[in-house]
Amino acid sequence: MYSLFIREITSFFSSLAGYVVIFVFLLANGLFLWVFKGSLNILASGYATLDSLFILAPWVFLFLIPAITMRMFAEEKRIRTIELLLTRPLTDMQVILAKFLSAFVLVLLSIIPTFIYFFSVSRLGAPPGNLDTGAIWGSYFGLLFLAGIYTAIGIFISSLTENQIIAFIFTLLISFIFYIGFDYIASLDIFGSFSNVIIKFGINEHYRSVSRGVIDTRDIFYYLSVIFIFLLLTKIALQSRNW
Repeated sequence: MYSLFIREITSFFSSLAGYVVIFVFLLANGLFLWVFKGSLNILASGYATLDSLFILAPWVFLFLIPAITMRMFAEEKRIRTIELLLTRPLTDMQVILAKFLSAFVLVLLSIIPTFIYFFSVSRLGAPPGNLDTGAIWGSYFGLLFLAGIYTAIGIFISSLTENQIIAFIFTLLISFIFYIGFDYIASLDIFGSFSNVIIKFGINEHYRSVSRGVIDTRDIFYYLSVIFIFLLLTKIALQSRNW
């Protein structure tokens, strides 16, 4: 499993893919947070806060993570190496976890440089360092788990097709539904009081919860459960080749 994990990580950085993902994530966030005028601009807001980063980052990941995961199994199927990969002395779940973790580490590497924003905003506070660090760390925590769900969805969709474009589009669509789609569904009048239950199926409700700086075990359970379900569905999809 470790060797496959290293192979996947190496493949990202032996081409431009890994560098492009990190660069685009930092560029998109940097421009909206520090350059472009608007509600997300930190300097224009007059407040020393990183709220804008945690509003914007899930939307940037909504496009970047499908671009990372679309090739995971789809490319293996296209070049007919999937059978060779799955006949290694590894279980299907170990193969899936290796690919999931390699993509997740790339996402993590794109988030780490944003700590520069953390330091910059802390210096802008009055007095310097006057930040709600609990909420910021909670938001980082939520962003990592959100990225984990996006990645698990992407791995699953990639296991269903050998067309990377299809994998990208459907990963983006399903990730969007899980991020904010349930909020829109719950807003429909037909659901009444049941809308509160529907909202809890979406990522956004739990993302907002941890962003307050309070780590609730229910939020952790939600994140881990959704990741596990999509990884399990990936395993089922791969095993279906023998049916």
